[in-house]
Amino acid sequence: MLALWLLETMLPACEQPGEEVKEMEWRERISVDPLVCHGKACIKGTRVMVSIILDNLAEGVSQEEILKSYPSLTPADIQAAVAYAAELARERIVPVVVGASE
Repeated sequence: MLALWLLETMLPACEQPGEEVKEMEWRERISVDPLVCHGKACIKGTRVMVSIILDNLAEGVSQEEILKSYPSLTPADIQAAVAYAAELARERIVPVVVGASE
């Protein structure tokens, strides 16, 4: 659900002229290297992990604030992180307890 919410709310805001990220283009912006950030998915050419971008978005941090905090990123990098998360959500099942309440 988080991935769908991110796609619906963040992707339109991330689009900048000339920086649209096509569905599969996230592979051009995200890399996994065992020697960088313990093999976690990162934005290529940086040590900014995709999970950091997604954590920030999930906490309500704006795209502008993320870009200010990580000046090596572009709006298309943020969009690629969301697209990557959506791909993972389609490919993996995360167990969720149905009906659990606090």
